[in-house]
Amino acid sequence: MNGTEGAADWAVRAWEAVLERVRVTAAEVGDRFPLYADPGTGRWTTTARGSWAGGFWAGLLWLRALATSDPCDRAVAADCTRRLEYWVGQDTAARGLVLWYGTALAARLGGDRGAEELRQRAARTCLTAYQPEWGLVPWGGAFGGPRTLARADGVPGLVPLLASLPSGSRVAALRHLTTHLELCLSEEPPRPAWQPRPGGGWFPYPHPAPGWSRTVAWLLLGAADGLHFASERQGESGALRAAVQRLAALRLAREAPLIPPAFQGRPCGPVDTSAAAIEAVAALKLAAPAHSTGHSCALRELRQRAEEILCRLSTSYLSTAGGLLDGCYDAERGLATQHELIWGDFFLALGLATFMGAVEPFAV
Repeated sequence: MNGTEGAADWAVRAWEAVLERVRVTAAEVGDRFPLYADPGTGRWTTTARGSWAGGFWAGLLWLRALATSDPCDRAVAADCTRRLEYWVGQDTAARGLVLWYGTALAARLGGDRGAEELRQRAARTCLTAYQPEWGLVPWGGAFGGPRTLARADGVPGLVPLLASLPSGSRVAALRHLTTHLELCLSEEPPRPAWQPRPGGGWFPYPHPAPGWSRTVAWLLLGAADGLHFASERQGESGALRAAVQRLAALRLAREAPLIPPAFQGRPCGPVDTSAAAIEAVAALKLAAPAHSTGHSCALRELRQRAEEILCRLSTSYLSTAGGLLDGCYDAERGLATQHELIWGDFFLALGLATFMGAVEPFAV
């Protein structure tokens, strides 16, 4: 994989370790999807269909295939992507997480026709789920609970997935994004979930609770992609830039740690390295040369923060086996609170590849 020459030693070592972890994981899980791994044994808890995180395993396999150029690795990645087809018809905005991150590298860099067709089908199906009266694709009922929610984790992946269709779909993609930004950023700390009132308007939904570690990270990632697609729509671009400035200020504040706690205001609780890895990828997108012109100094500082995050993750939280430790799946339920998470591994790998120049910032 080109781009590693001249990269920092810590980045190259971490990249090689993560790729080795992908190889070992693939041998362990077979045709199942890894979700989270025990920090002591490294053994994965797996699912048959991948849950909302299945696309990140496919994305890791594509990163490996791109790194090795091995036809066997490519075939394994393509097979994993095909097994994501189940999610096309499921009622959830998390289809963005599954079907964008599971297909984007294959479609854009790997030239896999099956992945491209799957991505287009998923985008068309998600577009039909868009509700103009709410200005978003609702969270959906695939995982239980109220289906008509706005959730911060319904933003990433879905914005570029919708925007990948012909130009008319970008209106839905950007409205989906701005609706979530308006709602989530209307409180401090940002509230990740909202429910529509029967007579109009929205009211807070309690889960996930305010202060959730991945709220700002997911929103920043979705906003970076939205800004990329809104570059020719000046009014929308201006509104997005304002939201991005606020999100950036939250992350660049003096008290903002590189590795956030699983819940803001609970410094004695677990941290969440997966949130930090997501943030690093978002920051690298925002710092991309094509999109940094005219940005404030704070936004340009995000690349330095991204490098600091990636270095900290690679040197302090990477296991000897190459897994990113101390990710927090669900602190409220006490589920996998100090574990290796498949999306943490994915975003660390993607961040490293982007930082070293091996993958373009908006390839995924």
